[in-house]
Amino acid sequence: MTSFPGPRPMHGDVVQLTTDTTSATITGSITSQGILRDGRGFVELTLPDTDPEQRRDPEQRRDLERTQRYQYELYSGGALLYSSPRLTLSETRGAKDGALVVTGSP
Repeated sequence: MTSFPGPRPMHGDVVQLTTDTTSATITGSITSQGILRDGRGFVELTLPDTDPEQRRDPEQRRDLERTQRYQYELYSGGALLYSSPRLTLSETRGAKDGALVVTGSP
């Protein structure tokens, strides 16, 4: 298990995401990566767009956008790759391919 997702992306197939109000298990192609922006370190979690016809569950997306703190565990093939500390949400955005990108900092 990695202690911090550095600049090299980590790829997993399951993420257990916990926010202030909900928790969700998301499967698919998931990426976690550390980024440096304006001299500060952030963690970027990219969640798959599971249904291109419907896009991500709108209620789930709203929950993520409204939350202030979250944490997640990233798995690959059942093995835990990364367990984040509680993170403060700084941004959510959609990627060109429909994925949801969640950015936070410790």
